[in-house]
Amino acid sequence: MAAALTIAPDRLTLHDRDALGAETASRFESFITRREAREPVSRIIGERLFWGRSFKVTQDVLDPRPETEILIEQALAEPFSKVLDLGTGSGCILITLLAERTEARGVGTDISERAVLIAGGNAVRHGVADRIVLPLSEWYDDIGGRFDLIVSNPPYIAADEMSDLAPEVRDHDPAEALTDGADGLSAYRAIAAGAFDHLTPGGRLIVEIGPTQAAEVTALFRAAGLETIAVHPDLDGRDRAVSAVAAEA
Repeated sequence: MAAALTIAPDRLTLHDRDALGAETASRFESFITRREAREPVSRIIGERLFWGRSFKVTQDVLDPRPETEILIEQALAEPFSKVLDLGTGSGCILITLLAERTEARGVGTDISERAVLIAGGNAVRHGVADRIVLPLSEWYDDIGGRFDLIVSNPPYIAADEMSDLAPEVRDHDPAEALTDGADGLSAYRAIAAGAFDHLTPGGRLIVEIGPTQAAEVTALFRAAGLETIAVHPDLDGRDRAVSAVAAEA
């Protein structure tokens, strides 16, 4: 209702509900029709709350979900000053971390030019644009330097699992943000392979995973020479993130 009226939800009053004009009523009905067709609310209104902040979302970026907040929780558990977000999408992870740590600076990569533009707009919205760089890059391809924190929510759904997804996900999130078109582990292989060359000694790597991927991702991180590997559950008790640390020099 608030979106149909184009006002903030916390400013909606009973009078507003009772005073719908024809145009607003038509817009509200279209929203209902779209939701009945399993289009997510965030796609309908163009925004999603994440870690208490509103982020613009379009068909070009992954819809931020509460499960991803486990990455924020783990990242904020220790200090960091320079963070790299691989596959930034809407920028919700990186921007949130920079907003929470006002002295930190960050780089967010993506292969989608449209996603980078969305992330840039969200960075301006949340006042971190002067501390963020958003290059077009596939994983580490165009990234130099080292970071004391690397985070990523990569495409981790296997190709043969896509048909089982809810329509809200399968039909509205960009496919390239959901799946690698293979076994769901390709991104982790690339992230693990480049982590050692891009982390400072003692730097941390934190990635979101599917709930059945903890063992495989842990093995990839261990083979890459990372240490202190840990699996972190989400609020439903499902494995949701894996963290690791680069060995001290």
